Amino acid sequence: MTAVIEERASLDLSQTPKVPLARLVRVELRKMADTRAGMWLLIAIALITAAIVTIFSFAAPESEHTFLNFMGVTATPQGLLLPVLGILLITSEWSQRTALVTFTLTPVRGHVLTAKVIAALLFGFAAILIATAIAALATLAGGAPDAWQGIDLDDFAKFSLLQTIGVLQGLAFGLVLLNSAGAIVAFLLLPTVFNILAGFWSAMSEARPWVDLAYAQEPLFMDQNLGSDEWLHLASGFAIWVLLPFVVGTIRVLRREVK
Repeated sequence: MTAVIEERASLDLSQTPKVPLARLVRVELRKMADTRAGMWLLIAIALITAAIVTIFSFAAPESEHTFLNFMGVTATPQGLLLPVLGILLITSEWSQRTALVTFTLTPVRGHVLTAKVIAALLFGFAAILIATAIAALATLAGGAPDAWQGIDLDDFAKFSLLQTIGVLQGLAFGLVLLNSAGAIVAFLLLPTVFNILAGFWSAMSEARPWVDLAYAQEPLFMDQNLGSDEWLHLASGFAIWVLLPFVVGTIRVLRREVK
């Protein structure tokens, strides 16, 4: 009788289909707006982007009121806030102790991380569209006579690449530290410390183009073509500040015990 009861009580999940990746992405997108920090961060991205464009329109001379310049000033606030969004998407699982539920419902942690990366990139793309729309409205409202001249698809590609790198870097720092405050402080503080060291240490200054991601990204802000050296510097900085911590952090998440 006991054997019969145990057989009936067992639950065979071997034929249960896996959770589709699209559904996981939708869940991660919803998580970004469900938390108070995530919701206000999304609101802050839109408001600060609009505010800094407004300030630029009043502070800069009319000759500088071009669409590309309006787009350029949005890069600074979004470059700081979008990585924080990526950090919170990772660290909230551990700070709010939802990782146990998440990885229980989806035991393959790699699928969850993939969904988080896709969700973060989708939000980054949405932020780029918002920045473009705000810049276009500002140009229509108070642009210079030649405000629309010189626009090229290459400019949009460089702006998109800049923001994508920022989102991925935020995800990487979140994966490595798994702590919201620590990851945000490290993301904001380490580049500043590195710039100070580069200013006082000649050896560091010489290696700066290869190891300083912020320095390597500067051509993306400017209206100039990137040569082979600039692309190599960008690839090297990306490998050090994004790819390496992303790989280390991914291994840590895949192996860490969830409590």
